[in-house]
Amino acid sequence: MIYLDNNATSRLDQEVLDSMLPHLKEDYANASSLQHKMGRHANQAIEEARKSVASILRVQPKEIFFTSGATESINMVLRGVFERYQSKGNHIITCQTEHKATLSTCAYLEKKGARISYLPVDKNGAIDLNELKEHITAQTILVSLMSVNNETGVIHPIKEIAQICREEDVAFFCDSTQSIGKQDFDLTTLHLDFCCLSAHKFHGPKGVGALFIRRKTKPLQVAPLITGGNQEQSLRGGTYNVPAIVGMGIAIQRIKEINTSKITQLRDYFEKRILSEIEECTVTAQKANRICNTSNITFKYARGSEIMTKIPNIAISSGSACVSGSRNPSHVLKAMGLSDEDAFCSLRVSLSKHTTLQEIDHTVEALKTAVNDIRSYSPIWQMYKDGLLG
Repeated sequence: MIYLDNNATSRLDQEVLDSMLPHLKEDYANASSLQHKMGRHANQAIEEARKSVASILRVQPKEIFFTSGATESINMVLRGVFERYQSKGNHIITCQTEHKATLSTCAYLEKKGARISYLPVDKNGAIDLNELKEHITAQTILVSLMSVNNETGVIHPIKEIAQICREEDVAFFCDSTQSIGKQDFDLTTLHLDFCCLSAHKFHGPKGVGALFIRRKTKPLQVAPLITGGNQEQSLRGGTYNVPAIVGMGIAIQRIKEINTSKITQLRDYFEKRILSEIEECTVTAQKANRICNTSNITFKYARGSEIMTKIPNIAISSGSACVSGSRNPSHVLKAMGLSDEDAFCSLRVSLSKHTTLQEIDHTVEALKTAVNDIRSYSPIWQMYKDGLLG
């Protein structure tokens, strides 16, 4: 099996698993049970993991809050800011190509009285920064934009967006899920108010993530999404998932070992071969500023679902894993101007530090065979070749 779906999830590192096992077997105490030694030991392990996350982001440990992952963090920020800042306004700005966790939550908030602006993108997935400025009003309480698009790998200019938000005195929340482990994310130079991450995107365990909330002279206020005990400064109640949090602390430290230049070379090699050896295919936003590991490719008149059926031993995807059951074309590709047909004929390939040249070569050959086979019995492809279709 060749695994090239790392934007959906990544392989758990052995060192990460090894760090988790003691907290599943011997050191299994509740981290909130501080009355006894085992509980205090579990709590100390959580605080060490918090320091690990903070050190990579270059922030204070008290600014890191553990959650179940980015989706929970997104809900916490969007709902929490809307609840706490209604006295100022009800306007939130986001983008048409955001993750469904953001778009679905914004749709929910609209029913609660929020006014949401969905910024459009151009063919390269880029927003117009002047348009962002124009949408900010006295009623704007939050700008929510991802750092890297999970389907195309397109990188937003987060530093410039953050500067605009600072000048306009508007809070900025960045979904940085696809950035961690693939690019430097230094919050001493990126002036974000909130950002979130999920451990399973950088070879950590599933079901755990972190939310960063910047401490200011006047701390940002977010209503808790999950109430209960006093865990996470009363912002996120519930029993700590100690093994997962510990694993995340180890995984995030290991991202310093990832050779992103090597991953970029493999991605570029893959795209070069695909474009030269399979006719009528294109790389989405090929010339745009993209993250090192992601390729979104459209194979004219060869449906992505059919291609994947013909290559069962290669794990790739037709878009975000969170909407894989949808029968609709990718909202990201549609927003970038692709037709429904081209969106249905697109596949995402996302590499990792474990990807090899041999795996890339094998994947290219398998894709060539699959696409050529599909087109060989397609009357639509033949009509296109005969010049009867655009």
